[in-house]
Amino acid sequence: QLQLVESGGDSVQPGGSLRLSCAASGFTLDSYAIAWFRQAPGKEREGVSCITVRGPLTNYADSVHGRFTISRDNAKNTVYLQMNSLKPEDTAVYYCAAVSRYRDNWCGLVDRYDYWGQGTQVTVSS
Repeated sequence: QLQLVESGGDSVQPGGSLRLSCAASGFTLDSYAIAWFRQAPGKEREGVSCITVRGPLTNYADSVHGRFTISRDNAKNTVYLQMNSLKPEDTAVYYCAAVSRYRDNWCGLVDRYDYWGQGTQVTVSS
């Protein structure tokens, strides 16, 4: 069974840091583009960051550019999202998603992903 499991969510103060992990089971991530999305209460889900299979290349939403860093460790079958300088508006449930995109090396911040995790809560509050 193909599964993604997020972890690392927590409650932190503004300015703090967290590292989210997205671990895959039942398949290997090395041929999958991975993205992080988030959804805050009462808001639509938005793409935060993504990483391609080869390169890898990365992309970020304007709201997190310069503060968040996505990376992948294929040996550990895990993708990470390092979040620094956190703001209250970063509060949301964070989801990772995967799609097999080796041939065109695509990733994007739109919902074209086939597999999704259950999410991990990030709360930024003083």
